[in-house]
Amino acid sequence: MIDQTAVREKDRRLGDILRSMGRVLVAFSGGVDSTFVLKRAQQELGDKVLAVTAASETFPAREYNAAIRIARDMGVALKETAVRELDNPGFAANNPDRCYYCKTGLYTHLKRIAAELGYPYILDGSTMDDLGDYRPGLQAKNEQGVRSVLQEAGLYKEEIRFLSKELGLPTWNKPSFACLSSRIPYGTRIDPQKIAQLEAAEDFLFALGFWQVRVRHHGEIARIEVLPDEFPRLIEHRDEIVEKLTGVGFKYVTLDLKGYRTGSMNEVLDPEVRRKAREAVQ
Repeated sequence: MIDQTAVREKDRRLGDILRSMGRVLVAFSGGVDSTFVLKRAQQELGDKVLAVTAASETFPAREYNAAIRIARDMGVALKETAVRELDNPGFAANNPDRCYYCKTGLYTHLKRIAAELGYPYILDGSTMDDLGDYRPGLQAKNEQGVRSVLQEAGLYKEEIRFLSKELGLPTWNKPSFACLSSRIPYGTRIDPQKIAQLEAAEDFLFALGFWQVRVRHHGEIARIEVLPDEFPRLIEHRDEIVEKLTGVGFKYVTLDLKGYRTGSMNEVLDPEVRRKAREAVQ
């Protein structure tokens, strides 16, 4: 249950934080959180806001195109750019610190843009929920001086969805998303073929109407995660799903009976590793 009084106080605090910055660049992915940051920044700062959306090998075209549409519909200044994650050996090796290399590369790129265009602050969409899992990318954010204004205001995902709905944002009930590299087990090298398989597989499942989807890449095996209440419908579409996923290169297609959950690839990590990583960014 949302405590609306508390949430509105957090939103007021967010407004104070944004106004104190004067001029901001928002790292904009088109997800629930960065869309809310962008909208609130626009409300508080008007035309002193720039949204930057970066194309990359692991960011699906459907997500990139949706982000561009949202920013344009919102009427904010938008810069499209690109990063090449797979050129970074630390990222492509796909060790547990993969996200650190990804975010370091992205934020270094955004810092150059911000300096060239005169934006003193870079904002991301990290929430309070992000402090509760293994997120090495948060260390990179801190090192690069990126501000997480939603965390500074104490906002959680559920509260952001509530406020986004009140603002009429189309993302208020958008499913959670993470880059496609998060579908590949640690220690398995990330390459364009695996990414293409995952993007095609998930695009197909989304087209069938599934709301929250992950396809995890285990070599010849595709492990599908959907919400448990969508299990019956996935079974109904079994034949066409198998045909599609084997057609893009998987040999076996499985359903994870635990259902969708965030960070399932982190379940193999030593709990002590995860604990120390969380402490490092808090």
